[in-house]
Amino acid sequence: MGVTEEVQWIDNHCHLENDGTLGEVLAASAQARVTQMITVGTDAATSAAGLALANNHEQVWATVGLHPHDAEEGLDGVRVVINSNLGNPKFVAIGECGLDYHYNHSAREVQRSVFAQQIALAHEFDLPLVIHTRNAWDETFEILDAESVPTRTVFHCFTGGPKEATACLDRGALISISGIVTFPSASDVREAVCQTPLDSLMVETDSPFLTPVPHRGTPNSPARVGLIGAEIARLHGVDLETVANRTRTTTSRFYGLAAS
Repeated sequence: MGVTEEVQWIDNHCHLENDGTLGEVLAASAQARVTQMITVGTDAATSAAGLALANNHEQVWATVGLHPHDAEEGLDGVRVVINSNLGNPKFVAIGECGLDYHYNHSAREVQRSVFAQQIALAHEFDLPLVIHTRNAWDETFEILDAESVPTRTVFHCFTGGPKEATACLDRGALISISGIVTFPSASDVREAVCQTPLDSLMVETDSPFLTPVPHRGTPNSPARVGLIGAEIARLHGVDLETVANRTRTTTSRFYGLAAS
């Protein structure tokens, strides 16, 4: 399962910052054959910054959304960013959005309302929806079902088990796997990966968070997405190139990415 020159990756969910480390991060990613990456907005400011970064870097695309932690900010600012970027090919999805009942940084009723509104935005603009859900599977599915699941929906940083994976797939959604799959405690996630068809999986780093084994304790980077792919390859009993090719094809189709 060694790396060959043909192995190329897309990190479909990361959080890039236009700071003094960006050049190093992008260079390391290129060396690791991560040819494309999507930087994800969590509020109006990070969404606008992500799009500005994407506009300046050929290999980067961006999303616009409001994280459940920040739901009490409301969507006015996010709508401004959306409206000013309609037609921008670098604007590829709504999110990340959803429910987070672990921290409850925003009131649950506000989270639910703002999530439903962002599902509506995905429908209105025919864009993919990027979902964050933590300790809130049942209500996440209830809201999705009530609002109608967008044609292109992904559960980012999947933390569920086989039951939750089945519920996602039954709704036509994709599952994005992060470095959590390499954690010793994540047996449920690994079971879910084993039962999920490769064509329903994408890979992400969620960097700078969730650094995969064996690099725990250091900041994450898109350059490490291949470690996640390697664990998926091990679980499915296929070679690394198969996982890279299949996830890249799925991700390109999902977000409508141009070749890089």
